Amino acid sequence: MSKTAETEGALETRGIEQVPDHERTARTRELFPTWVGANISVLLLTMGASLVVAYRLNFWQALVVAAAAPVVSYGLVGLIGIAGKRGGAPGMALSRAVFGQRGNLLPGSLIWIARWGWETINAVTGAYAVLTVLDIVFGIKANSVLDMVTLLAFVVATFAISGLGINAVQKCNKYATYLFGAFSVLVLGYLIVDTDWSAVFDRSAGSVAAMITGVGLIAAGGVSWIPSAPDFTRYLPRTASSKGIVGVTVGGAGIVVLPMVLMGMIMAVSTPDLASAADPVSFLGEILPTWIAVPYLLIALIGMLLINSMSMYSAGFTAQTLGFKIPRHWAVSVNAVISLVFGGVLMLVATSFMGSFIAFLSLLAVAFSAWVGVFGADMLRGREYDGEAMADTSRTSAYWYRGGFSPAAVAAWAVGLAAGLMFTTSDWFTGPLAANNFVGEYGLGWVATVVISGALYAVLPKPALVVPAAQAARAAEREPATV
Repeated sequence: MSKTAETEGALETRGIEQVPDHERTARTRELFPTWVGANISVLLLTMGASLVVAYRLNFWQALVVAAAAPVVSYGLVGLIGIAGKRGGAPGMALSRAVFGQRGNLLPGSLIWIARWGWETINAVTGAYAVLTVLDIVFGIKANSVLDMVTLLAFVVATFAISGLGINAVQKCNKYATYLFGAFSVLVLGYLIVDTDWSAVFDRSAGSVAAMITGVGLIAAGGVSWIPSAPDFTRYLPRTASSKGIVGVTVGGAGIVVLPMVLMGMIMAVSTPDLASAADPVSFLGEILPTWIAVPYLLIALIGMLLINSMSMYSAGFTAQTLGFKIPRHWAVSVNAVISLVFGGVLMLVATSFMGSFIAFLSLLAVAFSAWVGVFGADMLRGREYDGEAMADTSRTSAYWYRGGFSPAAVAAWAVGLAAGLMFTTSDWFTGPLAANNFVGEYGLGWVATVVISGALYAVLPKPALVVPAAQAARAAEREPATV
């Protein structure tokens, strides 16, 4: 990340306000380690195992799923990231221009709550990684007290990194990328030598419906990053290549997702109970030799710290757009406390981690997709973002529209969300249209959400953008006098 007045120090102080053009000197290639770091998670191994155990896919089908999922999900991340270089502000601040100052509170609240679950899942996974290392190296067995101690340590470390800001997050991502890449090659080499490849390639093929559903499963993690994409592109200059943003985003994610999912699939052939394990980490101590498992888990732990740090970093902005009148690094603390509480409940009470995780992913994708459809359709109209109007939450804002709401955006979002849920199946909720139709049976509820909300917003009449007299007068005062 470029050295600017706001990012050069240890603590980033800029919040949801628009970044001035003279500070926007970042480079597109700096996004690559960001999206590599966003995927350094052993959960991808477990999801790869699910393709074999739950969806009954063979190696070649899993390969197609693992290649398609990051292209679909992180392609959308990259596209929405273009708004960041246009508007120079976080995603949920830019969203005010679309939904209105009050209307933005509706999708903002849902996205903020959904982030609680994502951060909780990652915090618990990180805590399990620590517990597994303690067991392998020192023979210390997990118990309720130790569970909570490791969870607390993980959340505190996450808060420290995310609270510092984007410079700290991106520097950590850069070094984690090199470490994780090196050890992933080592793990892959071990699997190549140790795996019974006849068992891998002799598996019968699964259904096309299972493949498409599998793409949705793997893509859900990427979909959760879409509203955050502008958070990491707002320091790019307006002249930055849009194609470059999309390409670097997909490339950074794909270089991790593809091999991780395939490794999980290969591991599951010899260890079928991997996908239904009580926790998503301990199996590595059984499959890999200690000299590989321990450093790999430690590096994966760093990766999960970074994933949660990125999520909490964005969640701080979301909290500010919801009206929390506190600095970004303190807004982050709200999510830290919530993930600690929910993480404790999941570790102490839940009987199946993966069951809870997959059910959560199904609903998470729909929750984020409703916003994606509306915001994406609006962005395609060539929207320009007024920094002063975004910051003004009063009736004088150009984004006040009708009573603080954009009726077209709010209606399209609500209808798309409801429709997507009707087509969705999970352990927690099954919609009335989840069976006996192509969308429901192929797990495309989140795709239906994007399409319905985006199409509806495109055809509905939009409120006029009216610049209040007071704002026009202030703009006139800033114009240099002419003689």
